[in-house]
Amino acid sequence: MKFLDEAKVYIQSGAGGNGCISFRREKFIEHGGPNGGDGGRGGDVLVEAVDGLNTLIDYRFLQHHRAKRGGNGMGKDRHGANGADAILKVPAGTQVYEEDGETLLADLTEVGQQVTLAHGGNGGFGNAHFKSSTNRAPRHANPGQPGEERTIRLRLKLIAEAGIVGLPNAGKSTFLAAVSAAKPKIADYPFTTLHPQLGVVGVDNREFVLADIPGLIEGAHEGVGIGDRFLGHVERCRVLLHLVDGTSEHAGKAYKIVRGELEAYGNGLSEKAEIVALSKIDALDADTLKQQKDRLKRAAKRTPLLLSSATRDGVPEALRALLGVIDEARDDAGEPVGEADMTWRP
Repeated sequence: MKFLDEAKVYIQSGAGGNGCISFRREKFIEHGGPNGGDGGRGGDVLVEAVDGLNTLIDYRFLQHHRAKRGGNGMGKDRHGANGADAILKVPAGTQVYEEDGETLLADLTEVGQQVTLAHGGNGGFGNAHFKSSTNRAPRHANPGQPGEERTIRLRLKLIAEAGIVGLPNAGKSTFLAAVSAAKPKIADYPFTTLHPQLGVVGVDNREFVLADIPGLIEGAHEGVGIGDRFLGHVERCRVLLHLVDGTSEHAGKAYKIVRGELEAYGNGLSEKAEIVALSKIDALDADTLKQQKDRLKRAAKRTPLLLSSATRDGVPEALRALLGVIDEARDDAGEPVGEADMTWRP
C-alpha cells in the first residue's frame, strides 16, 4: 500500500428540502386548511479518526465528498427526510486545514474524535407553518437552505513517542529493524527510506512507538533531496534519537547539518529533547572511534551514546535513555507513567 500523508478534498454538505404547499381536501370536511409539511435538513460533512488506518490513500482517487440533500415536505403534514451525513474516515493524527494549508480546522489525535466540517442546510417551512388567526390559508412555503461547500487539506502526522533523525545512511532503518518487528528497506545507498516507518519497541517490559523518517541533507528545508516534508511526522514525538554515522568524514559536521535543518523547519523540533548517538561503531577501530566521539561531543555539547545496530552493542542503553525521557514527559503532562500509549497498531 502506498504511503500518502497529504490529500486535497472537496466537500459539500446537503441542501435542505423545500417546504410543501398543500391543503387538506377530504369529503365532508369544509375549509380543511393548509397541511404542507416542512422540508428535511441536509446532511453534514464530518471527519472522524478511526482505528485500522495508517495512511490517507483512500483520498488519492476519491476527492469529492457530498452529503445527501434533505427530502421535500409533503401534504398531510409529512416532514421531509433528513439527508444522510458524509463521514470522512481518517487515521488518528490527521490534521484538517483550510485550502490555504495554514488555517487549522481540526486536529484528530485520538480514535473516535469527530468534527463537523460543513453543516447541512435547514429545510424550508411548509405552508402549514405559516397558518395563523389572520392568515387561515397561506399559499407560500420556504425553499430549503443551500449546503456549505469548501476545499480542505488533510495532513497526517503519525503518532509516535520517539522519532529517529539523521543524515541518509546513518543507520536509522537498521536501528528500527533491530529493536522492533518493522521491516524497513535497508541498503547501502542514500535515501533507502522514502516514507516514514513505525515500529513498536519493547524494553524492560515496556513498550513505545518509534518513528523513522527519510534522511535529511543540507538544504532540505529548501526542498533539496526529499526535503523536510516528512518532518511533520516527528512533531508529536516526545524525544528525538539523533543518529550520527560513525563512518562519516566528520561526525560533528554531520550533527550540525541535521540540527540546522531542524531549526530551519521550526515548529518546535529543535527544542525537543534529544538523545545523541554515534552509530556503526562496529565498523570503527579504537582510534577512529575516539576521534569521532570527541568531534560529536564538541558539536552536541554532551557525551554521545555509542551503539551498533548490527551487533546490538549499546542498543538497550539507547532505548532506556529514550524511555526515561518519555516517562519524564508523561509525568510533566500528568499522564500515568508505565503505560504505553498504543494508539497505533502495526
